[in-house]
Amino acid sequence: MDVQREAAALRFRKGERLRLRTLVEQLFAKGDSLFEWPLRAVARPLGADALGAMFKGHVPAGTGRLQMLVTVPKRRRRHAVDRVLMRRRIREAWRLNRAGLRAAVGSAGEVRTFSVAFIYLADKNVGYPKVEQSMKRLLAKMEKRYFPDDAERQD
Repeated sequence: MDVQREAAALRFRKGERLRLRTLVEQLFAKGDSLFEWPLRAVARPLGADALGAMFKGHVPAGTGRLQMLVTVPKRRRRHAVDRVLMRRRIREAWRLNRAGLRAAVGSAGEVRTFSVAFIYLADKNVGYPKVEQSMKRLLAKMEKRYFPDDAERQD
């Protein structure tokens, strides 16, 4: 039973996918950028009031507390096969290492949703170990920047 619960906690559900145009536009317009080669992350925490104002008081159902988006620019990776491969590697690294950030967002009462976009910057395909290492560093930077009290308590 514990194995099933752990497997369910690692799933990447639809509520975690950043897909609403309003949220994506606001993320890129007003979000903060973090860099760890070969990834750049744009992140933005939103409170309940700010989120409600974006959607005129009615927040769409299924909007999760932690949402992410992956983009691999066509200018960097010309072949679709390479773009898909890098998107999969980034999503997998996110799925396996997001637990600390998810706990920080869950314990922060003032944050209703935390949106993150990952942009792939390298001109060549990078192996999964490098992507995972970059993802871990970016997630640690996000925890320190947006949830400093939670990060201090865990150490």
